[in-house]
Amino acid sequence: MELRTKISNYYENNRRKNEEIHERRVEEVYKKIPEMREIDALIKNIGIKAAIYQIKNPDSDKTIKDSQEIYNLKQKKDEILTKNGYPKDYLEEIYTCSDCHDTGVFNGKKCHCMQKLIVEELYDMSSISYMLEKENFDTFDLNVFSEKTYEKFGLSPRENMRGILTIARNFINTFDEKNDVNLIFWGPTGQGKTFLLNCIAKEIIKTDAIVIYQTAYEILKTIEDRKFRNEKTEKYNLFFEADLLIVDDLGIEMTNAFTNSEIFNIINTRLLRGKKTLISTNLSPKELSITYTDRVFSRVFQKFVPVRFFGPDLRWQEEK
Repeated sequence: MELRTKISNYYENNRRKNEEIHERRVEEVYKKIPEMREIDALIKNIGIKAAIYQIKNPDSDKTIKDSQEIYNLKQKKDEILTKNGYPKDYLEEIYTCSDCHDTGVFNGKKCHCMQKLIVEELYDMSSISYMLEKENFDTFDLNVFSEKTYEKFGLSPRENMRGILTIARNFINTFDEKNDVNLIFWGPTGQGKTFLLNCIAKEIIKTDAIVIYQTAYEILKTIEDRKFRNEKTEKYNLFFEADLLIVDDLGIEMTNAFTNSEIFNIINTRLLRGKKTLISTNLSPKELSITYTDRVFSRVFQKFVPVRFFGPDLRWQEEK
């Protein structure tokens, strides 16, 4: 099923479900407290008459009196409901999202609930949700990292990972702060970079933030499909709008003037908007500076905290 259709069905089902609950509540109260039906009918009648009168007499202040009368009747309803053991808002309209009232649009833009829904659907379509269930802080095992001290760094991969975990936790705990903290994980393959990105992604998602997780190759494929094949996709806008963009495996994509420009555009736009970004790459800073233009390279390392991974290839160890 097309993504737009799924989203449309989601909101339609929510509205129908909430309307059914509301109707059952109204009938329940009317049956138990017949007076409530009479009050609601009176409120409706006053409202209709006031609207018609206002159209015919725009300069009249009669509607102020009508509004006061409606307010008094609603106050009476609250008192009756409370007296009979119901909460004051028991007969109010029910919405899954109180901001957009289950329309998906708030202040003329996609509501946060729609953005989150789009991300969740994209995750399901790409099996990312499955990976986050497997790779998270609950399944993270520090013991898989070697205790052997590397003379070049003066510490072991395990000690290094302890420090990296502190950085990751601090990133999560201060995510909502406007601190311009972005991270770039770099080091050879099999060091746990992607696993840790998954751990962070899952924790940030729990806060209801909009998180987009894509490889650099997938991002550029989406951009190419949009620019050269005129394929419209929700993902493109989310690269810029998501609360957190995670770019995995930067450097595996084909690099040229076009890809360099697009990577810079995404990263630079997010930095200007104060949006957080995480990047992982197998390339060293020197290799990145050769692969990308100086403009992209300097922008990334000026605004990102570089976090180095080293040690034996964990994937190779698992295969053994």
